[in-house]
Amino acid sequence: MNHSSFEAFVLHRRPYRETSFLVDIFSRESGRISLVAKGVRNSKSANRSLLQPFVPLQISLVGRHELKNLKQVESTGRAIPLQGTALFCALYLNELLQRLLPLELSAENLFDAYVQSLLKLQAGQAFEPLLREYELLLLAELGYQIDFYHDAESEQALRGDKFYCLDIEQGFVLSPVQKASASDFLGEWLLQIAGGDWQPHALRSAKLINRMMLRPLLGNKPLKSRELFQSN
Repeated sequence: MNHSSFEAFVLHRRPYRETSFLVDIFSRESGRISLVAKGVRNSKSANRSLLQPFVPLQISLVGRHELKNLKQVESTGRAIPLQGTALFCALYLNELLQRLLPLELSAENLFDAYVQSLLKLQAGQAFEPLLREYELLLLAELGYQIDFYHDAESEQALRGDKFYCLDIEQGFVLSPVQKASASDFLGEWLLQIAGGDWQPHALRSAKLINRMMLRPLLGNKPLKSRELFQSN
């Protein structure tokens, strides 16, 4: 690790021993970092209130192992106020990053997009396009970028009037059954996704495509944020 001070947000924290927290942060400089915040569970500790999600932080760490020790933390701005659907969406982004982003994988574009996503959620922007775009960006950072322009087998440009199915190992291939179904996508919809033209069919298709791509990465453990969203 080349930095000891990080621009960061807390993704998740959990109790550790009697007085400490284990904390996952998302930093601009080094991606996801795991750390021990010793003694901060004491109610008199100012750091306890800072180590919360959606608070912009500057964090200093020490240690050479994967699990670092918190040296210093200070806020660099006010907490981003989120509630209702916006809060559930932000928790979903946090959980995706905590579950999928390898430790200390630098991802500055992903971090900048995360900050912008929180601000857009705070401003009340439509959450479906925001989530779909962030999922696609995360998949690309993890090495699973989807080609929405070409047939993976023929390498020809996708045709707007043809249906395609998704092979998660290869990409989109021409569907043997040229009619609408739950697992086939019209080329026009895929091209709309590629261009960020979030028409209703494009949004529904992107949601299904991203779930198909994320499922093997997430494994069988359900997303807690998705369960919270569905229960409200």
